Amino acid sequence: MDANIDSLKQKLLDSFRFFAVGEGHSIVKHMRDLRSNSKPNPERQFVAEGIWLNKLLDDAGLGLRAVVLCPDLIRTAEVAAIAKSLCEKCDQRFTVSERVFAKIAEKERPDGIISVAYLPHWDLDEIALDDKSVILVLDGVEIPGNVGTMMRVADGAGLDAVFICNRKARMTHPKLIQASMGSLFTLPFVEFEGADECAATLERLGFEIYLTDSRAEKAYFDYPYGTRTAFVMGSERYGISRGWYDKPVKLVSIPMFGKCDSLNVGVAATVVSYEASLKNKGLIRR
Repeated sequence: MDANIDSLKQKLLDSFRFFAVGEGHSIVKHMRDLRSNSKPNPERQFVAEGIWLNKLLDDAGLGLRAVVLCPDLIRTAEVAAIAKSLCEKCDQRFTVSERVFAKIAEKERPDGIISVAYLPHWDLDEIALDDKSVILVLDGVEIPGNVGTMMRVADGAGLDAVFICNRKARMTHPKLIQASMGSLFTLPFVEFEGADECAATLERLGFEIYLTDSRAEKAYFDYPYGTRTAFVMGSERYGISRGWYDKPVKLVSIPMFGKCDSLNVGVAATVVSYEASLKNKGLIRR
């Protein structure tokens, strides 16, 4: 390691007040609890490890509870810079040894930086909608990785928000955070108790509601969209909950030409989200 990195680390440590703690300290135990997803988490805290995820949350302006550094593992000026930025915004700063860091780290070659941050909270009236907005609705999706993937899909397709009803996966689950690739930090998402509340909100806001259903007579590409559009994606095991079918909705299918009769819910969400988004943005016409 060159002298410049040693100098940057020392400057970092001299610039802020840090507490050196061991594996028995409450913040270390708290991180391990968050990683195991085993205790109540009403403040929606999560653990962010490494420079990539910490830079994303820093850029998004997320609130921080704590920053934990292992100085011996900080090997680049980039890591030192993001650590400095986080420490400027958080007054709970800790240092740990490599041995203790290994207790809370999951990366094979850790960067020496872990933080505890808060997921953002979105109110419905904070979400900017226009007459061509597209929303993805996740109804009872159970697998955290699928929820995170669909958050990433919605972000990539330029959707305006994700609505979540009959939630089964905790939004702070480590696998969900990882699969979302940071989209969870900036893409608005709002939770509803069940289909009735979610559907009523969509109807009030003037959305056309589409259910992805293999029995539908029309395929997803048969509709022109062009207005406020919402797609409902159901549980991996049970599909879309029954209550949605009692609402004024339209059904769309995704044609299957092989032996499989359906797609993974995240893949299906990708197909329909991009179709509606591209049409509503005027980028494709069928």
